[in-house]
Amino acid sequence: MRLFVRIVERRSFTLAATDLDLPRSTATQAIKRLETRLGVRLLQRTTRQVSPTLDGEAYYRRCVTILADIEDAEAAFGEARPSGLLRVDLHGTLARTFVLPLLPDFLARYPALRVHIGEGDRWVDLVREGVDCVLRVGELSDSTMVGRRIALLDEVTCASPAYLERHGTPTSLDDLEGHVAIGFLSTATGSTLPLEFVDGHDVRHVSLPSVVTVTGAETNLVIARLGLGLIQVPRYHVAEDLAAGTLVEVLPEHPPTPSPVSLLYPHNRQLSPRVRVFIDWLTGAFATRASEGVTML
Repeated sequence: MRLFVRIVERRSFTLAATDLDLPRSTATQAIKRLETRLGVRLLQRTTRQVSPTLDGEAYYRRCVTILADIEDAEAAFGEARPSGLLRVDLHGTLARTFVLPLLPDFLARYPALRVHIGEGDRWVDLVREGVDCVLRVGELSDSTMVGRRIALLDEVTCASPAYLERHGTPTSLDDLEGHVAIGFLSTATGSTLPLEFVDGHDVRHVSLPSVVTVTGAETNLVIARLGLGLIQVPRYHVAEDLAAGTLVEVLPEHPPTPSPVSLLYPHNRQLSPRVRVFIDWLTGAFATRASEGVTML
C-alpha cells in the first residue's frame, strides 16, 4: 500500500522506489502482484508518467486513510519513534535563521529520521513532488493544502543612510511623496507589492515608483544597502544592519502588518508522526527567537 500510494503521488515507479529505498524492479513486481491479487488494473503506464485508473484512484483514497490509521496506531505506543524520510521545503532566509542552527538537536532527538530539505518560495505540489510539508511566510491562498500558523514576524520599513541623505527621512505617510521603493515582485501574482503601513485602525497601501525590482529576499537587502530605495522586510532579517547603522528604520509609528509563518501539508492526509514531531519542534525553534520580532501563536 505504501509503495502504491507513493507511485500515484510521484507519478513514477523510479521516484517512488527511490523514496522507499527499493530497487525499481522490486517496485514493478510488487505492483504486478498487487494488481493480480485484486483482479483489477490500478495504474496506467505511459513512456512519460504513471497515473491511476478509476479503480486505482478509489484504491488510493482507501490506502491513504488506512496507512494514516496504521501510523496513528503505532505512534500510540511509548516505544514507537518517528522514523523514515521527512521531506520538507523551506523558505531559505527563514530556514537559515530559525531552522538550520537547531537542526542537529532535532536529529539527535529523533535519530531514526532522515531529512531532505528543499529551498525556495515557489508553489510546491506536495503530493506530486513527494513533499511532506512546506514552511512559508505570508498569507495563504492555496486551498488544496492545510495551513497551520505557528508565528508572526514583525515587519520594518527601512533604507540606507545614503538614501535618506538624498531623499530625506519621512516622518509621516504624507512625506512619502517623492520617495522610491525597491520593487519586490510577487512570484505568485507577477505584480510589484505595494508598501503597507498601519495608520491607526486602518492599513494603508502605498505604491511608490521603483528604479529596481527584485524577486529575492537577499537581493532586496543588498540593493537597499546600496541606497536605491525603501524596503519592507521582517525585522529579524535586518536586525544586524539596524544595529550597525547600515540601514535605518523609518516611520516606526506606522509599521507594516506582521507576516504570518505557516506550515502547510496536503489536506487529504492525516499528520504523520514525522510531520507532527517536526511541527512541534519547529514551533519551539521559533519560540527561542521570540525577542527578535517573533510573536508565537
